[in-house]
Amino acid sequence: MLVLVDTNVLLRVIEPRHPDHASAVTAVRRLRETGCELCLVPQVHYEFWVVATRPTTNNGLGMSASEAEQALIRFGPPWFRLLRDERAVYNCWRDLVTRYNIQGKQAHDARLVAAMIRHGVASLITFNITDFARYDGISSVDPRTAFAP
Repeated sequence: MLVLVDTNVLLRVIEPRHPDHASAVTAVRRLRETGCELCLVPQVHYEFWVVATRPTTNNGLGMSASEAEQALIRFGPPWFRLLRDERAVYNCWRDLVTRYNIQGKQAHDARLVAAMIRHGVASLITFNITDFARYDGISSVDPRTAFAP
């Protein structure tokens, strides 16, 4: 089963002092142990880069560009599969934002859902499950509750 990993989970995996670090690491490990194929889309890489390289004073991780690049390399094969951006993702996104009356920053989440639909991914692991509750056919899992000891 394919599972899309949201940006916020990757950020918690890479940030050992964050309160949700253990939950993120445990969730990724357990999903892999159960045979799930963890995947990312380019948007997750873009969002990760923005937060990772943003100064800590602006709610970022304060990484250099080379540190962020090393992190993205770690988030590649064999641990994560990168699904391609395709024209059909855009068409699906347009349909979603219209159908669900999406406004503002929620359009970013709609793009993740569009990529999921295009690539046949029905499950998402995220710390923001309420942001995805409106979408039919998408199952969101919160690492804090789904994989608690």
